[in-house]
Amino acid sequence: MAAAESQPEKAETSDTSTASHTASQLDDDRASEKSGKEHSQQAQDQEEVHTEVETQGVLVVDAEESIGVDLSSTDKDPNIVDWDGPDDPRRPVNWPRARKWTVLSVVSTITLLTPLASSMVAPGVPLVMEEFNNKSETIGSFVVSIYLLGYAIGPLLLAPMSELYGRLPLYHSCNILFAIWTLACALAPNMATLLVFRLFAGIAGSCPLTIGGGSVADVFVASERGTAMSIFALGPLIGPVIGPVAGGYLSEAAGWRWIFWVLLIAAGVLTAVSFLLLRETYEQVLLNDLTKKLRKETGNQDLRSKLDSGLTPKQYFIRSIIRPTKMLIFSPIVLIFSLYMAIIYGYLYLLFTTLTSLFESKYGFSQGSVGLTYLGIGIGCLIALLLFGGTSDWVTKKMTEKKGVLKVEYRLLPLIPGSLLVPIGLFIYGWTAQYGVHWIVPIIGTAFVGMGMLATFMAVQTYLVDVFTIYAASAIAANTVLRSFVGAFLPLAGPAMYDALGLGWGNSLLGFIGAAMAPVTIFFYKYGEKIRTHPRFQIKF
Repeated sequence: MAAAESQPEKAETSDTSTASHTASQLDDDRASEKSGKEHSQQAQDQEEVHTEVETQGVLVVDAEESIGVDLSSTDKDPNIVDWDGPDDPRRPVNWPRARKWTVLSVVSTITLLTPLASSMVAPGVPLVMEEFNNKSETIGSFVVSIYLLGYAIGPLLLAPMSELYGRLPLYHSCNILFAIWTLACALAPNMATLLVFRLFAGIAGSCPLTIGGGSVADVFVASERGTAMSIFALGPLIGPVIGPVAGGYLSEAAGWRWIFWVLLIAAGVLTAVSFLLLRETYEQVLLNDLTKKLRKETGNQDLRSKLDSGLTPKQYFIRSIIRPTKMLIFSPIVLIFSLYMAIIYGYLYLLFTTLTSLFESKYGFSQGSVGLTYLGIGIGCLIALLLFGGTSDWVTKKMTEKKGVLKVEYRLLPLIPGSLLVPIGLFIYGWTAQYGVHWIVPIIGTAFVGMGMLATFMAVQTYLVDVFTIYAASAIAANTVLRSFVGAFLPLAGPAMYDALGLGWGNSLLGFIGAAMAPVTIFFYKYGEKIRTHPRFQIKF
């Protein structure tokens, strides 16, 4: 732990290294220093960034060390508190592998549950409408989509709060709030109450989607991040797919309110597990806590974290809350990929507006079994996880060896085939459903859509995390806000579009839009580095 204290009356503090050693001894958690060989190897894998005012031009690297300060200042100012070198075992990226995967498993499970809640109620909507004596199709669709509106609101507050207070308090508080609002949905006496509490549940449920990618970046170095992000990306896609399967049988057997009771039980279990297993992973908060500890132990109030921006909490929060919007407006990378993911995410929920009615009316599926038709998308996601998730880190490593330089654009390679799979799947689904081809064929079409969606989510989120590193939560928040708005409102246009165009041409229209976006992926793969480093697109945070 390279911390230093400066007190004029003590002669030994005139020497920076001596002060660092003295402060280190006061930290009873200090781990023994690793060998020079290990230190050299770890340092070779990690990259440092130069100023607290980050720019896209700087954030171009294998960036687990992109911590946003002038690292050279540590050698000049004896009051700077830092880790005990890049191998310090207290740094989340140096945690044991089992501990890292525990964090990933818990965060990914939470990220599965909250999107599952978005669609689990969908098969029970007719029962909700019947109980509350409401016949509006728009209101029926809104029972599902208002939850996604919460996803669009939540990140604007949660991302800056996570960068100010850390990830852990956000996970715990939002898990508890999610359980409370889910309980309120189960007890809702009327439609208006149900819609309001669904919105609140969506806001709380947006937490893992917003800061989960940041947690992955906190604990996994860039060479491990592709596989980790592909697992994390499953939740927002698999959750909405599993939801209707469980919701269909549950609402048929026990009524729609039991959907929320089951969600409440699951949320309670995950909240307890989170309190037991999750730990803070955000380096800025960890160093701030270490600085406070050393101030108390040494009496030196001049000590400050190497990541200290010099801003008051209020100033930092205001700057952080503006950051996602600035990224959307001024960063072509964030804007274009947020639009692209918004389109893909909107397609997912647009499909949900047709699957139930199609397979009940045309193929004669029961209310319970119709939920199984959503599994085509889920199977496609799992296939894509094996094809793209398991090979992402390997491909990046091979490309680095071939080109002699590591570029984060290598993370976009799975996006190129993925951008074609979604339109292909939509064409298959739309036209085979239009003409009543055997039910398995439209489901195969949705599997292609699922493969493309997972490839898109994995590649884009990993790319944004690698580019923006400590500001990954803000980049993911910007992405989540835009895609959630589209996911909330695009399905409302689904019934009118399909009534006018039919399933064939309606899905073909969506496919053509998706195909038109495909060249964008190749463009950013080839020219992304030039765009990031161009002075015009550098953003001061």
